[in-house]
Amino acid sequence: MCRQVFGFRLAMIVVAAPAALLNAAPGLGVRLVGAAVVVTFMVSYVLFRDWERFGPLLLRHPSLLAADTLFGSLLLVSAGPDTTLAYVSVCTPLLAGLVYSWRGAACFASLQSLILLLVHATLKSDGRTGMAESLLLPGLCVIAGAMGSTLRNLMLRFGAATQALTAVQARLAATEAVHAERARLAREMHDSVAKTLYGVALAADGLATTASAAAPDAARVRRQAELVSRSARRAAAESRELLEDLRQEEASAVPRDLWIELTARTADFTVRTGLRTVCRPMGDGTLPPVPPPLARDLLAIATEALENAHRHASATRVEVTAGIDGDLLRLTIHDDGRGLPPGTTLEHLRHSGHFGLLGMVERAASTGARIRIGRGEHERGTEVRVELPLRALASDVTSQEI
Repeated sequence: MCRQVFGFRLAMIVVAAPAALLNAAPGLGVRLVGAAVVVTFMVSYVLFRDWERFGPLLLRHPSLLAADTLFGSLLLVSAGPDTTLAYVSVCTPLLAGLVYSWRGAACFASLQSLILLLVHATLKSDGRTGMAESLLLPGLCVIAGAMGSTLRNLMLRFGAATQALTAVQARLAATEAVHAERARLAREMHDSVAKTLYGVALAADGLATTASAAAPDAARVRRQAELVSRSARRAAAESRELLEDLRQEEASAVPRDLWIELTARTADFTVRTGLRTVCRPMGDGTLPPVPPPLARDLLAIATEALENAHRHASATRVEVTAGIDGDLLRLTIHDDGRGLPPGTTLEHLRHSGHFGLLGMVERAASTGARIRIGRGEHERGTEVRVELPLRALASDVTSQEI
C-alpha cells in the first residue's frame, strides 16, 4: 500500500515540477525549488522501487517524512495549491497513518494542514482564494490521515487473522498426518504381523493338542513344530520389514516387478494353506515396473483377499489375474466361496472390529486406485478388483526422483 502511495506521489511530482520551476523567483529561488524537486522525486522513487529495503528506515525515523514534507512545501509555495502538487501534500498524512498509526496521522495531518493554510493565507492577500477553497485541502489531509490509520488497523487485523488461520491449518495438517500414519500402521500390523501371529497361535494350539494325546505321533508333532517355527520366523521377518518401512528405507529402492512378487506370494499361499490358487496374466501379461510404495499396497490387498478366501469364504479355488486394460493396471482376486454377507458395509465392519476389508479400501484410496468388492460378474463368491491409473506409476516415480 505504501509503495502505491509513493508511486502516485512520483507521478504528481513529475507533472507539477515544471510549473513549480516556472513560478520560482530567478536565481536562488530556482535553485531551492530545483533542489526540492530533485530531493522529493528521488525519495519517492527510491521508496517506490525498494520499499522492502528503505521502508523500515522510514518506520524508525519519522523525522525523514517531516523533512520530506518541508521540501514538498517549497514546491507547493512555488507551484501553488492549484496544481497537482496539492495531491502530494494529501499523500503525506495518508502515509503517516499507514506507517505510524493514528498518532503519526494526527501529527502529519496537522503539519500539512498548517502548511496549506499558510500558503492560502499568503495567496489570500491577493484575493485569489476563498474560505471554502482554503479549507478544502486541509480537510482532505485530515480525512487522508484517518483513512491511513484505518487501513493500517485493517491490514494488521487481516495479517493476524491470516497468521492464526495458517497456524490452525498447520495444526490440522499435523493432526491429519498423525491420523493417517496411525491408520497406515494399523493396516500394516493387521496385514502382516497380526495375521502371522494368529497363525502361530493356531499352530501352537495344534501342537499342544497332538503332544498331549495318549499316543502322540512323533512325525506329526515334528511337522507342527516346524510349522510353528516357520510362522515365528515369518513374523520376525514381517516385523523387520515394517521397521524398515518406518525408517523410510524403501523410499530409495528401485521399482519392483509386481508380477514376479504376485506369483511368488500366490505360490506360497497355496503351499501354506492347501487352497488351490491360480495366478494368470491378463492380456499380453506385461506389467510395468511399479514403485515400491504402490507395489507394497497392491500386494497387501492381494494377500488380504487371499487370506479372506481361506479363512472366511470356505472357498475351494481362487483365481488371481493382473494386467493392463487400456490406461489402467488391473488386479483381480476372485474366489468361489460363499461371498459377503448381505448388507455388509464398511461402517459395520469398522464397528464390529473386522479391519481387513477396511484396510484394503484405505490402501486403494492412498494409491489413487479404485477398488470394488462384491460378486462382480460371477454367479457366486467374492471378487476384489483394483484398478490403478498408469499415470500414478509415472507420477510416483517422478516424486521419488525429486
